[in-house]
Amino acid sequence: MLVEQFGITVRSSRMPHQDSSVKFLDSRVICTERYGSGLSKRYYCGHSGALECERDSTDQTYHSLRDVFVSLFLPHGFPYSVSEDYLEYQLWDTLQAFASSVTGSLATHSLLRGSGVGDSTATVTAATITWLLRDGTGMLGRIVFAWMKGSRLDCDAKRWRLFADILNDVAIFLEILAPVFPLFFTLTVCMAGIFKCIVGVAGGATRAALTVHQARRDNMADVCAKDGSQETLVNLAGLLVSLFLVPLVSESLWVTYVLFLFLTSLHLYANYRAVGSIVMETLNQSRLSIVLAHYLQEGRILSPAAANRMEPLLPGLGVQVPVELGVPLTSLINSVSRLEVLMKGSRSLYLLGWRPDTERLAVVLHEEASSIDVIRSAVHAEILHQRTRSSSHSSLTERDRVAVLAETHAQLDLMFADFHYGLCTAGWATERNLLGADDWRINWDDHKEQ
Repeated sequence: MLVEQFGITVRSSRMPHQDSSVKFLDSRVICTERYGSGLSKRYYCGHSGALECERDSTDQTYHSLRDVFVSLFLPHGFPYSVSEDYLEYQLWDTLQAFASSVTGSLATHSLLRGSGVGDSTATVTAATITWLLRDGTGMLGRIVFAWMKGSRLDCDAKRWRLFADILNDVAIFLEILAPVFPLFFTLTVCMAGIFKCIVGVAGGATRAALTVHQARRDNMADVCAKDGSQETLVNLAGLLVSLFLVPLVSESLWVTYVLFLFLTSLHLYANYRAVGSIVMETLNQSRLSIVLAHYLQEGRILSPAAANRMEPLLPGLGVQVPVELGVPLTSLINSVSRLEVLMKGSRSLYLLGWRPDTERLAVVLHEEASSIDVIRSAVHAEILHQRTRSSSHSSLTERDRVAVLAETHAQLDLMFADFHYGLCTAGWATERNLLGADDWRINWDDHKEQ
């Protein structure tokens, strides 16, 4: 009989119909033990009842080296402590980091040459001022970008991750190109510095969001630390390759450009594959649109893996519903009568309508609205947009708007319970979402009671 618990398999050594007072036989395994997916041991009953341990002798040298590598560069408990897409993502991420490290060395060589290293007519003061301007403008760019886009990075982590890597390649290209135009060297270097600081914000923030996704045993710190170890090893390898390559290409700009083009192509391809391998179980607007469209057409919910494969990754691609979630009440209505109309037609913890000043749909959320209510409001907005996209906001009369809102509310009442159940059974996490709702909340219960 086998009993498995806490990674230990206990095997009964008694033969059928054997008396319970008979002790374990010397040659029979009492239990086996494993450490994650690596070390394996077997326990025997030795002489005089002593417990004896024997390590699995199969490929001990291979397993020893493998265990050392895993402990150095992979999270504790791998592969059970991370998401299923972890290994594929890290492999592609390692390749792109190597390519970026080498191109970064080419850019550093160009910057030093443009700053006057090796030029007897150049001054240290001029080079220092250029470097200070580069760092200063980059810091300002970092602050402005974090202020403008910081709250959106979680919602589209994969897309912003790819955007950061594309922008990083643009910055490196500007740094390599800067010495060719000495009159604009400082301006070009400052622009590259701004881009690199934006890359630091977008790349770092989205990497943290992906780490939260990958950590499955509340081990985010361990996953982040081992990712740093992997990156350090890759950068070391890139450094060694750069020590060999840079002297070879330093005298030829065309060779430098060809090498940069090759490494950048490799970098972008590896990044696209890395980001495309991620399977997020939370809904953002892109994934919700894909899942809802398939549900309305086929009557079933796509799995997270299938929906993530269909999600557009390049910035600017994909059609999203023009909806704002969690807006203040004044953004949606400007009269008490309009408020009463929306509340009368709503049986949920949100109010949906068109903003008076734009064509965009807007959602006011109740203070008790949960993640499910936010998802429902986004689904409602998607359906309402599909029903009215052939007509502009200005061409719809007040009666038309009230009628279509009532019809879509009734449609949601009929379908959303089944839609939500399908999301849960397909593996989607509905207790949280990445739909980007703002923090405005309202309580209209007191008004309804009057």
